[in-house]
Amino acid sequence: MTLDQLLTLLVLATVVAALIWDKVRADVVALSGAAFLLITGVVRPVEVQSAFASPAIMALASLFVIAYALELSGLLDRAIALGVSLCKRMGAKGIWLLLSMIGCASCFLNSTPIVVLGAPVIRDIAQSLGQSPKRYLMPLSYITVLTGCCTLIGTSTNLLVDDMARVAGQPRFGFFEITPVGLPVAIVGGLYLLLVSGRMLARPEEETPKRPKAIDPHAIHSAQIGDATLFAEPRALQPRKAALAAGIFVGVITLAAFNIAPIAATALTGAVALILLRVISPDEAYAGLKPEILILIAGMVVLGIAMDQSGLASQASRLLIASVEGLSPLVALIVLYGVTMVLTELLSNATVAVLVTPVAVALADSLGVSPRPFLIAVMIAASAAFATPFGYQTNVIVYQMAGYRYMDFVRVGLPLNLITFAVAILAIQAAFPF
Repeated sequence: MTLDQLLTLLVLATVVAALIWDKVRADVVALSGAAFLLITGVVRPVEVQSAFASPAIMALASLFVIAYALELSGLLDRAIALGVSLCKRMGAKGIWLLLSMIGCASCFLNSTPIVVLGAPVIRDIAQSLGQSPKRYLMPLSYITVLTGCCTLIGTSTNLLVDDMARVAGQPRFGFFEITPVGLPVAIVGGLYLLLVSGRMLARPEEETPKRPKAIDPHAIHSAQIGDATLFAEPRALQPRKAALAAGIFVGVITLAAFNIAPIAATALTGAVALILLRVISPDEAYAGLKPEILILIAGMVVLGIAMDQSGLASQASRLLIASVEGLSPLVALIVLYGVTMVLTELLSNATVAVLVTPVAVALADSLGVSPRPFLIAVMIAASAAFATPFGYQTNVIVYQMAGYRYMDFVRVGLPLNLITFAVAILAIQAAFPF
């Protein structure tokens, strides 16, 4: 093993340990690892620069600005208010319909502000109907994760896997290319939550949920989402700004969906247009950027580059390839999905996407099959973090707000992991032949 490989392995182990320890913010951990790799010469400044200027970072930053403009215009609050009136008419069924509507929004918007805005509303509606908020807040988080798997921009994981695959020489993913897999996973997972989760979670005697502004800032920062109270303020509807923000958002999605321009280009153009049209001020745009998420992802991309440049990724690929030698591509796909899913429960989804994507490409090449099914498996599995409250940032929000126990996530989330695992493998086989 070379010196560069040893240093990269040391940084990787330290970063993983720090993320599990959870005493230092994840973005600081990732940035520290990138700085060490840079100062020791494992990666060059130009490679670090490319990580921070990657299309995934550009697309995410721009989408954060657009989402924040939609929120500041009062449009998201207005949509939630309509959902509340619907629930008052329909009762408990209306809550599930509202959860479905929130899930649809999460296909195209970052799930974090959606959950922070929606969770207090769902909680209050449930209490007004005499039901336990525990029945609905965990499903709210899970649904936004599931529907985020339906499009390329539904979650940062998908954008990051797409970016890492491009570095490995693979063609970019289309906007809806993942939908044939993500949609059935979301539907089956949603049905499981509808039919099973409510009975498993309801414990009326424990109704002591915290108010929305009582969320622990340290836990939120550890989950890489920043200060959730930023999204907690009610916003009055501003019709002009709401119409412009919605129109630009639809335009960004449409141009990317029809492959007229890459999502990074359309999203950046949309964000700039919002500023020029004075829908959002430059200062507000900067406030909506969520630098802690962008820094985390960029830092992990640097680690992925170091693994590739040092040859450590190749060695990891050879170990995985050796473990599935003589087996069919389907078995290799199942092993890769399982490994990715377990890692996601321990680490951040960005970390897992960076670590596993190069291995997925190398594994497919060794088997002489298309890497596409393996990359799709990484996208789904790296987001499918349901068995712990810390596997995904939205889980942290509802975990604290509703006062869940750790084992609540295990009891409800572990079966969901297994169900989505099976559905994803079947859907990948059908939509992406080896």
